[in-house]
Amino acid sequence: MAKHTLTGNIKRHRRFASRILGNRRDVLVYLPPGYRRFSRTRYPVLYLQDGQNVFDAATAFSGMEWKVDETAERLIRKNLIEPLIIVAVTNMGDDRVHEYAPTRGVINEEAARKKRSKGLGRKYGEFLVGELKPYIDRKYRTRRDAEFTGIGGSSLGGLLALSLGLWFPNSFAKVIAMSPAVWWDNEVIVHMVEDLEAKLPLKIWLDTGTREEGWERARHLRDALVEKGWIVHRDLQYTERKGGEHSEAAWAERVDPALRFLFPPQRRK
Repeated sequence: MAKHTLTGNIKRHRRFASRILGNRRDVLVYLPPGYRRFSRTRYPVLYLQDGQNVFDAATAFSGMEWKVDETAERLIRKNLIEPLIIVAVTNMGDDRVHEYAPTRGVINEEAARKKRSKGLGRKYGEFLVGELKPYIDRKYRTRRDAEFTGIGGSSLGGLLALSLGLWFPNSFAKVIAMSPAVWWDNEVIVHMVEDLEAKLPLKIWLDTGTREEGWERARHLRDALVEKGWIVHRDLQYTERKGGEHSEAAWAERVDPALRFLFPPQRRK
């Protein structure tokens, strides 16, 4: 078993209960360098899905973590991003495919008996917005407005993150969608963007690796966002990583540029 690799000031909230979802999960909270108990400084917040993979190799899939804690520590100390709080929301059970899916799509198209997801993505969003975020805002010195709050994930978690950005723009204004499952339910996320009445105030990081199956679908999502009014390099950063795979190691490499894009250092007044 891999050794624990937590870096920096990380608090663990064990078995955080949700009435909305009817279950519990561990939540880990990274506090930036300079966070002091008696200070009045408030910080932006990034909520990341699959939190077991975010900070710690001992709990991460195949022992490979995203190294978000190490990366954030380095970037903050070098003043390459603004100090922020990072909330890692774990999801290690059978509920993941149901909670992360925005619709009741088929889980495995190749299976003889097709099984559908329950499509609890919006309900999971209500848990984040109505239960977890208020708790984090009470417990820690956060900047609570949407413009200071991000949501992120990879694969199905990346699909969820963008879906929640579209559904809850009054809560999240920054999105990290790493290798999102654009294929889900006949590219339903593309249609969700196309069906928007108007562009939303979301700043989006979107990426894919060229060794991922069906990676070209990410281009469909990018094109839909651009058609709706997002501007590449301004409020949409789209990256195709040549040779990039669908793996924790690949996503760990993209944490640095994603944080730099969404949380640039603030100018001193």
